[in-house]
Amino acid sequence: MAILAYGVNHRTAPLEVRERIAFPEDGLRDALHAIRAEVPTLSEAVIVSTCNRTEVYAALDPSAERQVAAWLARHRPIGEDDLARIAYTYWDADAVRHLIRVASGLDSQVLGEPQIMGQIKSAYELAREAGTLGPELHLLSQVGLATAKRVRTDTDIGRNPVSVAYAAVSMAGRLFTDLETKRALLIGAGEIMQRVAEHLHEQRVASMAIANRTLANAANLAARFNGEAMELDAVATQLHRFDIVIASTGSMLPVVHRTTVEAAIRQRRRRPIFFVDLAVPRDVEPEVGDLADVYLYTIDDLTEIIEENIRGRRAAAQTAEALVDQGTTHYLRERRAHEGQALLRQFRDGAEMLREQELQRALREIAAGVSPDQALAGLARSLTNKLIHPPTVAIRNASADGRGDLLDYLKSVYQLD
Repeated sequence: MAILAYGVNHRTAPLEVRERIAFPEDGLRDALHAIRAEVPTLSEAVIVSTCNRTEVYAALDPSAERQVAAWLARHRPIGEDDLARIAYTYWDADAVRHLIRVASGLDSQVLGEPQIMGQIKSAYELAREAGTLGPELHLLSQVGLATAKRVRTDTDIGRNPVSVAYAAVSMAGRLFTDLETKRALLIGAGEIMQRVAEHLHEQRVASMAIANRTLANAANLAARFNGEAMELDAVATQLHRFDIVIASTGSMLPVVHRTTVEAAIRQRRRRPIFFVDLAVPRDVEPEVGDLADVYLYTIDDLTEIIEENIRGRRAAAQTAEALVDQGTTHYLRERRAHEGQALLRQFRDGAEMLREQELQRALREIAAGVSPDQALAGLARSLTNKLIHPPTVAIRNASADGRGDLLDYLKSVYQLD
């Protein structure tokens, strides 16, 4: 039985194709049952389906690769020929290495992104619940996820922000080491500002307020974080209350003016305000940056930080690849050890049978009148002879055949000088 990783991702297929191949979350369980039923030699299966990839991990006969491709083409709106042009195939060690790289974020569109590890874990858990996760893929998930966790904890692959929302909050954390005591004002309620609010909440900022032209949108976002909602016009009179201001609206003109900030700084008695303007066109007048006690960053400033952090992630990826290799080697060793379990059980069962045979013989002798000492001595002698007979023959034959390698191995096994 071999391990297969088969699929498509953001490198091999455009978004419109990935959308067609992706499985809806509520259809994955049925898909797992279907692939096991329709691919005869397949015994185990896991399907990973995200916005950037659809992959099948399977334990099956190597000759069944085309059957997996045909199954995927039958169940998704894509032809086999089209699928063949964009799909990739990895077997055994390469499949293991691929899974670890995926789970670590090394194969992600955004290098080092953290969500994929949870998605891989969820995919394997769903396969377990569906009954399509067996010993082969269970071992793969154990070693793969453990190695991916090492990559994330032992390297800097995911420690530097690579989104403008996260970078903005990270910059605030550099200026204010005590974010737990700071108040934040978010101007705008779009998708970027939702991400900003989430990151601020994770950093346990003291409080948040959302200002937006449409008050209902501000209220909806503020409610998620126990925050305050206000209309955009209220910013001028409320700005002095906030230490951090992050703005991203669709306005064609600035919504925060120099005169407004000057007044706020006077009311704050020169306590600084940190501004991040994520909007294009800008929401904060550039002249605000000339004021004392004001720190103003634009999206271009953050882009430089993000590029620097991506370079840092790329450097960390070199260290991460070494961990991937270690994880792959560990998996292959564990798999070989698992494959030897049947032989080990057979060996132990044989020894147990000999023990029982000799024990029963000794008990019969004692019942027939042989002294216990004599019966026990005979049991020990006979059992020893029978247990050492196979290695004795092996040593004799290895010596006769000049197999020094086998002799050295037997010496190591039996700890002989």
